[in-house]
Amino acid sequence: MQSLVKKSENVNLSLISYVSFTFIGYFVIGLSLSVLPIFINKSLGFSLVIAGLVISLQYVSTFFLRAYSGKIIDGKGPKPAVLFSMISFSLTGIFLIIAYYFKFSPWLSLTFLVITRLLTGCAEGMIGASPINWAIMAVGEKHTAKIISYNGVACYGALAIGASLGVTIEHEFSLYGIGIFSIILGILGFLFAKTKDNKTNTNIKESQSFWKVLGKVAPFGLCLALGGLGFASISTFITLYYNYFHWNNGALCLSVFGVLFVAGRLVFNNVINNHGGIKVAIACLLVETIGLLIISFATNSQIALVGAGVTGLGFSLIFPALGVVAIKSVPSSNQGSALAGYGLFIDLFSRGCRTADWRNCRSLRDELYFSFQCGDGFCGIGTGVFT
Repeated sequence: MQSLVKKSENVNLSLISYVSFTFIGYFVIGLSLSVLPIFINKSLGFSLVIAGLVISLQYVSTFFLRAYSGKIIDGKGPKPAVLFSMISFSLTGIFLIIAYYFKFSPWLSLTFLVITRLLTGCAEGMIGASPINWAIMAVGEKHTAKIISYNGVACYGALAIGASLGVTIEHEFSLYGIGIFSIILGILGFLFAKTKDNKTNTNIKESQSFWKVLGKVAPFGLCLALGGLGFASISTFITLYYNYFHWNNGALCLSVFGVLFVAGRLVFNNVINNHGGIKVAIACLLVETIGLLIISFATNSQIALVGAGVTGLGFSLIFPALGVVAIKSVPSSNQGSALAGYGLFIDLFSRGCRTADWRNCRSLRDELYFSFQCGDGFCGIGTGVFT
């Protein structure tokens, strides 16, 4: 009995060591998540449409890098992808510092912010699937659901902490502080990754092309994208939503979302194995839709916080529930491509909707309201995909 407990503890520690790269990456992303839209709009003087387009550039580069990262993981192992991402995160800090230095020249500053967002997207594209695959190769496929769950906790927990801390750092040390912190975290992540052994696939001959793998995971990825609209709406618009109504602590919504997301992963850790991924995904989509409706019709900041928490709880198990099923649909030698292709749908669909929201709405009120209502509708459609 003691040996089993010790073995379980060793597995958990091993998992944490791999998903720590996810935490570092998304912590860096979260640092600027709440402050850049306001900086572009208020400090540089650009419109909300421009601010939204610049922020959304991250997801364009993420989209193109995901497929490439899958090929790297399947062919050379996940370690090179992690190292590349950590270097990129450090570079984002450098260009963020330069962008803030030229804040009195708005167009020049915006140019460096564009570079920053593109580099952030490259880093996210590489870090998205590599820690999960690295952990699966290290501890075995039977722990896939737990690995994906732990990785999600690291991802959204880091975003929640980073978003709140980023506001504090920006207030005390400006964007210089966020840039320096990003550089240091990227270097630390790179050095830690260098100490770990790389893992590679042994059944290369059984590998399928990325496009064939993408076709197999597409049904699950589509449902994931629909569910991802909830987080896309909150992360992009919530600070501006609060700012429009003159509410305080808009970044707190991201934190509440993250806390409930983490709680859902930890409390309902074994639900996927007990009830199956499809049933769990449907239930989670329903809960997420309820949360978005609460935000859409909130009359004060407290109600909006409740909606963010419900949305986070609903979104918590969608990725692992469908991810486990998606991975099982392809050979083990294509797990890197499967997870990369599976994650593509968030970038292509739900994150792409952020740009559409910024460009097509007539007023700030319409933008924000449409964003959350769009999430309501598509989450409802997502629920019907497997019904």
